[in-house]
Amino acid sequence: MPPAGGKRYLTSTAVFLNEVIKLAISLTMALYEVSKAAPPSMPATSLFFSLTSVVFSGDSWKLAIPACLYTLANSLQYVALSNLQAATFQVTYQLKLVPTAIFGLVLLRRATPLRKWGLLLLLLVGVSLVQMPNSSTDEIALEEETAHLAFPRSLEEWKAARGGSAGLHKRSATYEGIEEDIQTAFPRMNSTIGLLATVGACAASALAGVYFEKVIRDSSASASLWIRNVQLAFYSIFPSLFIGVIFLDGENISANGFFGGYSWAVWSTVVVQAFGGILASFCMMYTHQAVKNLSTATSILLSTVGSVWLFEFEVTGRFFLGSLAVLVATYLQGDSGLGIIQRKSSSARPPPIRVDSYDNEIKGDAGSPESPSPNEISIKLPGTPFLDAGVSTSRPTSPGHARVSSARTTSGGYFDKHPRDE
Repeated sequence: MPPAGGKRYLTSTAVFLNEVIKLAISLTMALYEVSKAAPPSMPATSLFFSLTSVVFSGDSWKLAIPACLYTLANSLQYVALSNLQAATFQVTYQLKLVPTAIFGLVLLRRATPLRKWGLLLLLLVGVSLVQMPNSSTDEIALEEETAHLAFPRSLEEWKAARGGSAGLHKRSATYEGIEEDIQTAFPRMNSTIGLLATVGACAASALAGVYFEKVIRDSSASASLWIRNVQLAFYSIFPSLFIGVIFLDGENISANGFFGGYSWAVWSTVVVQAFGGILASFCMMYTHQAVKNLSTATSILLSTVGSVWLFEFEVTGRFFLGSLAVLVATYLQGDSGLGIIQRKSSSARPPPIRVDSYDNEIKGDAGSPESPSPNEISIKLPGTPFLDAGVSTSRPTSPGHARVSSARTTSGGYFDKHPRDE
């Protein structure tokens, strides 16, 4: 899109706002969960302290690693989409399955059968077909490069060449100003940089997902998904702010402002990506793999239709065959298992205890709980001489045995009566 006010927004600010929105939504829902379990008379400050103790307790620090990786992946996605068509990026991004299988094998000791490695090879072939350069695109790039060599050196020459002054400003009268304006208004797409950025985003996102699954499985304390989202968003703010906003783009932000170049499309992208990140966490934890495969196929189809409609994308035979190979490999690659929560709960369930034989022994006429079974060992303790001598005890007797007084007579006394006493 044309830049807003002669300025183009900075991707670092978009990534930072994305994490801020996710943190606000997740924090609100987590606070609501904590308030449901708290008594009605608890003040709001106590609720916040209670939520803070839950968020930063246990192994929450371990989520700083996937949070930084997710931030890196989001930043690289902006770079990739700045240099690739949306449909091409969506197909190429399915390469994430390859590093996911490798990291799962290394970190989770998850065995991958030979059939799935063959499907990953089919996925690589499909992405290669999609990424093959097009002859018409090369000719257009060559024409743009030739026009760049004969660049107008004044504002008047540029007006004569373009037939108007749309998108030009006062500083465009210099050679450097004209070149900067052209690069801002009509940015050139570099497929090599886009491919490298996509591969980097796939590797970072795959490592973050596998490590996040490892943390959930190894965690002894159970935390809700909203708490996990709060932890991820909180730890993601620091790299996006200090590395992206301040270190990389601090000079441009101080010159053009934090919201320089923002338009309705930029704000919509930030909000949609924030909600998409939250929904992706729910899909990772709960959704069946068949639903994920269907959503992947739908995203590729919608991206292709949108690219043809909005950006005049040309669907070639190589792109169609490559996309078909990627869809087949993605669909057959997924397991029929459930999400992380279901797998964790099913694997942690102990084996059932069989009590059928014991019930039969109790219900039978010959057996009783007191009588030992043939497989049990019975130990008979020696008798106590004090009890045999007639000393009474107040300890309860064993169940199933009648208590017999060893010293009292039938009359209730401790001594026998002689005939002369009567």
